[in-house]
Amino acid sequence: MRDASAPDLVQVDGLKMYFPVYSGVLRRHSGDIKAVDDVSFTIRAGETLGLVGESGCGKSTLGRAMLRLYDPTAGRVVIDGEDIARLSPEALRKKRPTMQMVFQDPQASLNPRMSLSSIIGEPLVEHTALTTAQRQDRIYELMDQVGLNRRFANRFPHEFSGGQRQRIGIARALALNPKFIVCDEPIAALDVSIQAQVVNLLEDLQDKLGLTYLFISHDLSMVRHIADRVAVMYLGRIVELSPRDDLYARPLHPYAEALLSAVNEPNPERARTRSRILLKGDLPSPANPPKGCNFCTRCPKVFDRCLTEKPALVQVEPGRKVACHLFQTLKPTAGSTGGFHTQDDFQQGVTL
Repeated sequence: MRDASAPDLVQVDGLKMYFPVYSGVLRRHSGDIKAVDDVSFTIRAGETLGLVGESGCGKSTLGRAMLRLYDPTAGRVVIDGEDIARLSPEALRKKRPTMQMVFQDPQASLNPRMSLSSIIGEPLVEHTALTTAQRQDRIYELMDQVGLNRRFANRFPHEFSGGQRQRIGIARALALNPKFIVCDEPIAALDVSIQAQVVNLLEDLQDKLGLTYLFISHDLSMVRHIADRVAVMYLGRIVELSPRDDLYARPLHPYAEALLSAVNEPNPERARTRSRILLKGDLPSPANPPKGCNFCTRCPKVFDRCLTEKPALVQVEPGRKVACHLFQTLKPTAGSTGGFHTQDDFQQGVTL
């Protein structure tokens, strides 16, 4: 685990990313797709925050909005002391070296008409005043860091395997010595045999260069290996944010519990005693989310309050935040003492 006393490098506060929906002959604005809806968290310097959730929950959109590849609808994203969401285009361009991204599909993210040397060197051309010789030395240095042979410098993307192409993307992201990198499912398009190599490379680079990662993935086993803390996302909102070991040992939110029950258990004895949680109901549309909790249409522990009031993401244990009414402080009702409730309380029939 990383140093818990390290300062926050990234602060996300109330981030929203809505995509407008137009309908009718006149193409009037009739609503919004709420891809990211009021998300807040922090990432400490040198830390890896894992971001998990099912496909379509808004993980990649969140990562792109944080780097302002999309202009956020609302909220603040402070990276290394500056609010990215409010920077002018020129100031944002000067800030780009601090923050970079490794994309999901290495084939689609590399220009097929550019050589490896040109791809890695492009950020150096745009943001530095290095001479041609200095730039080539830096390109070779980056190739060495990610395990690419210098003889490949003049080859084109189609001449490389998927794992090698992802290493090219990582080298390009490292070219300007960034502090923060968004890794948007960097292993999803790779063979299983290559995934571990890329993740180990990212860990080695983090140790050597002091990098800070937002690691987006749907592979819960790989997130368990690389992340220090994990944020669980559902329908555009963070539902649980916990230290890695605590989350995998005892998930608090019902959705996190169901998500982790799907992880393969390598121990046969434990696998036989585990019970799989199968969610029922349809996934709501981000254009028309439920009035109350986003998970209320599929939650096995839903009750009346869930249908009318959105739960806030609040700390319920040291270092653990959950957006669930089961863990909120409730007003006393007749015959009850009110106070703090847990999942166990709920299961034992506490009056809510």
